[in-house]
Amino acid sequence: MSVHNLEQLFQDKIDAEIKIEPLDWMPEAYRKTNIRQISQHAHSEIVGMLPEGNWISRAPSLKRKAILLAKVQDEAGHGLYLYSACETLGISREETINDLHSGRAKYSSIFNYPTLSWADMGAVGWLVDGAAIMNQVMLTRTSYGPYARALVRICKEESFHQRQGFESLLVLSRGSAEQRAMCQDAINRWWWPALMMFGPRDSESTNSDQSMKWKIKRKTNDELRQQFIDMCVDQVKLLGMTLPDPDLKWNADRNHYDFGAINWDEFWQVVKGNGPCNRERLQARKQAWEDGVWVREAAAAHATKKRERANAA
Repeated sequence: MSVHNLEQLFQDKIDAEIKIEPLDWMPEAYRKTNIRQISQHAHSEIVGMLPEGNWISRAPSLKRKAILLAKVQDEAGHGLYLYSACETLGISREETINDLHSGRAKYSSIFNYPTLSWADMGAVGWLVDGAAIMNQVMLTRTSYGPYARALVRICKEESFHQRQGFESLLVLSRGSAEQRAMCQDAINRWWWPALMMFGPRDSESTNSDQSMKWKIKRKTNDELRQQFIDMCVDQVKLLGMTLPDPDLKWNADRNHYDFGAINWDEFWQVVKGNGPCNRERLQARKQAWEDGVWVREAAAAHATKKRERANAA
């Protein structure tokens, strides 16, 4: 069968909402696009543990410490699900991690910002995990089966993270003047980076059209960003706080909120490695990989010994 016919059958399957599985024929560009997207998602979950792990020892109560520990543990699990899904596309976990360490692979720009106060744990949960859910719920319907299935559980856990973050901000918003100020400050600092999480404007997103055709994505960056803004405007009212955008207003003609200009220069600087914490985050991941060499070697030796015993039996 010609490549043209295979491509047509492949597209017909996607159009019919049939999942693509690891042993199915797929265009090389489809495989590479999924590797890029899934590995970036996995890296984001693992790197995303760093700004929160920074506050585990400084949580204000045992309850908050336990919640934050559970959340960071969830994120480690999400990374493992996603690295496993990525491996079904014919690339090893070590390759994907090496791509991260070398700078060839990216992770979400949001994790290159520092967490300066306890309120940031609430803002990260509400805004960052909220933006992630907006994107990931869509991806439970992505065309690649292993990725879609991994996201079902991830979305359930991320929903808990978002609610926990909002509840944490709600407590602060009902506290002292100092706590309310801390809550507002965290929202101010995380709002714009959260909007950047959805990626560049559609006009500058080089992969968007093809990803939409292959149903890797179901909505564009701008569509998801608008949906997120519309949701947050109502939620922030419950906190008695404001979003740091003087241009934010309801547009009855569009049936959406208009919003101010995003600082795309800042976005691209962070993506290119020049954000506040880029070097710190990458160095932490490299160090963790080096520190874990003995664990990987021990696990490999144990697996070899287990196979030898099984073969000898």
